[in-house]
Amino acid sequence: MRTIAINGEAWCHTLTGIERLAIEVVQHLDRLVQPGTMELVVPANAKDVPALSNIKTVRLKSEAHFFPRWTQLDFQLYVLTHRRMSLNFSNTCPFFAPGIEFIHDIYCALYPEDFTSKRDKLICLYSRMMYRAIAKRAKAVLTVSEYTKRTVMDRYHTPSDKIHVVYSGVTGYRDIQADYSVLDRLPQLKDSPFYFTLGSLSRRKNLKWIADHAALYPDELFAVSGKPLPSVVAPELEKMKSLPNVIMTGYLNDGEVKALLSRCRAFVLPSYFEGFGLPPLEALSCGTQIVVSNRTSLPEIYGTAAHYIDPDRPDVDLDRLLEEEVSSPAPLLEKYDLSKTAERIYALIKTMK
Repeated sequence: MRTIAINGEAWCHTLTGIERLAIEVVQHLDRLVQPGTMELVVPANAKDVPALSNIKTVRLKSEAHFFPRWTQLDFQLYVLTHRRMSLNFSNTCPFFAPGIEFIHDIYCALYPEDFTSKRDKLICLYSRMMYRAIAKRAKAVLTVSEYTKRTVMDRYHTPSDKIHVVYSGVTGYRDIQADYSVLDRLPQLKDSPFYFTLGSLSRRKNLKWIADHAALYPDELFAVSGKPLPSVVAPELEKMKSLPNVIMTGYLNDGEVKALLSRCRAFVLPSYFEGFGLPPLEALSCGTQIVVSNRTSLPEIYGTAAHYIDPDRPDVDLDRLLEEEVSSPAPLLEKYDLSKTAERIYALIKTMK
């Protein structure tokens, strides 16, 4: 089998769920693979690239900034000229040489109406082109839930045996130290019980539920973290900013997020679309109860360990909901471990010719 070239663009971006998966899985793979079988190909501006023992690091002269230049020009050229098989973690692939590629979800294909600005429409178009290229021409497709696998099969008629569910996980997140100094910056949260939600403030995260629920229950306090994206519905953000019981925290680092996760009454994720939904798993790892939407992948991932809401109905008594019994999260935290994700990927790689 050809040497596998891992797209190392994750080391150039803000750490989100996909970047964390890529960074941690590569380090776990390094403990499994034989020398000479894999390379980590990183841009010139990659930061904090780990010292790997069995995976060779190749740093190219070009930098990665706004996609898709790095993947479609620099990384693709390397893959083609060196006869490598690509491995991408982020819903993308070198268009002319797709190899082993992740599709976390096909949100842009299922909800194109959520992308309204010119910039967002271009992102949506590119993403849909990537989904199709991976689903139709990749050597193997990796997904993070059975839900995503089914949607890819239904949309692109990809054979079931070509799509491999490897799940995501929270392995390294458990080692992050909580930074409680964030409560000094947000004193409203210091002595009052509050609910917490975070993520990219995009439409699929369903800020409307938070805004409408907070308006209906003015005695409940909500902390909302995340970076606004162009595709956010502006009136929802404006409504939340006007509500005295909603605290917009802005971007928080991992330590600050972990502090709020460990102090909040419950973590709330009312999304109407998720391919996996990692933040609730991070909350469970902090011993926090979770309230999640009953849509898409979330019931599959969280089973009986979560409290469920209808993302179209904000009139929910959260106090009463949280009194309902749920199962221990321990089996989930054991199942969704990135070392196991790496093992599943490695097992697949060994079967390929």
